[in-house]
Amino acid sequence: MIRALGPAVTQCAIPRQPFLDLIQANRQDQLVARYETFDDLQGYCRLSANPVGRIVLHVFGAFSPARAGLSDQVCTALQLAEHWQDVGEDFRAGRVYLPGQDMTRYGCAESDLSAPVASPALRGLVAFETARARALLDAGAPLVGTLRGFARAAVAGYVAGGRAALAAIAAADYDVLRATPRPRADRTAAELLRCYATGR
Repeated sequence: MIRALGPAVTQCAIPRQPFLDLIQANRQDQLVARYETFDDLQGYCRLSANPVGRIVLHVFGAFSPARAGLSDQVCTALQLAEHWQDVGEDFRAGRVYLPGQDMTRYGCAESDLSAPVASPALRGLVAFETARARALLDAGAPLVGTLRGFARAAVAGYVAGGRAALAAIAAADYDVLRATPRPRADRTAAELLRCYATGR
């Protein structure tokens, strides 16, 4: 599989570092199942999510340091949104992505993550983390306005999907245990049209 990527890597002049980061993220997954601080979790996202966005920019021939910085914010936000949707599923798999410091601050114990419905404390924590992800996504969204053609449409789709996912969590009143909040197709489409048109 790695060898099969060779022609694309060469043609698009993709550097090695994003691939090395993804490999390191995989190794970290084997060793780390809890994150004490939000900074620690962002460090994981820098390895597991941000390299994907940088690779995409290279594929589109649109890479620049400024765009990479915006892309990193979008990709981290998308990774966080996925984590907040899947709190219960991740816990059953032995993983907790909610930062330990934040759980303590909101009075949440790991045992709360195995309940059939989210407690008020957990809902408050998820609302807080969702707002963090939304702020990151909005900060990175101007990347869309720097792109044209298919690249603009694709990245607008990523941003729109993230916004719709975060909206779904809010619509569920931040209860991510009763069922996994999934974005509605009409909300995603509306977000895509708005993001593409405004460039952010």
